[in-house]
Amino acid sequence: MSKLLQRLQDPKRSGVYRVRRVDEILDATEGSSLDVVKISLVDKKTAIQSIASALEFPDWFGNNWDALEDCLSDLSWRAGNGHVLLLSGAPAGDERGILLDVLAASAESWAARGQPFFAVFIDPTGALALAELFREK
Repeated sequence: MSKLLQRLQDPKRSGVYRVRRVDEILDATEGSSLDVVKISLVDKKTAIQSIASALEFPDWFGNNWDALEDCLSDLSWRAGNGHVLLLSGAPAGDERGILLDVLAASAESWAARGQPFFAVFIDPTGALALAELFREK
């Protein structure tokens, strides 16, 4: 098992991170029991809808930040022994901050229950002020 896969399966390491490339994550998680989902984000409206669509949120989803946090902290309808969201793009301004807060709260909730949850932004230029998930080779 690779060190990257071990990290992604460790609930204590759950959180919001960035990577420059996504291929190593996809390679490491291939065949694992993790629920890995690629999500493209642009702005608040499409970000919430994109996440809801990619994760197949239930019909009761309210399409707002509070409902997003509720659903991300549940995910009982998804298979897997942990969740890895691979996010490309990010809304600007306050919406980005709110999204990062929602993702961080969800990661904390999952970690407290002993399940890994990683929100990983694909950031080729390293522009986002987030910790790196891993050091590239």
